[in-house]
Amino acid sequence: MARNHRLVTDADFQEAMEREASIRVFQDDHVVGSGGIITRFDSDTVVIQFGVSDVAYHRRELCEFFEMRKR
Repeated sequence: MARNHRLVTDADFQEAMEREASIRVFQDDHVVGSGGIITRFDSDTVVIQFGVSDVAYHRRELCEFFEMRKR
């Protein structure tokens, strides 16, 4: 079973990106993306790649990001 670890700081995002961890994204209490990996981020935007040609740009202030970790 997976557990979610919320990503808040730049260090959290950097660590998840380096591990190529699976990410789940929520916006307005709805899942808007699941299973992608972080390809880059800055203070405003997180870029997540879900597939070969499926890339999404999410605003950090509007979304919540969780790393899905296996127990």
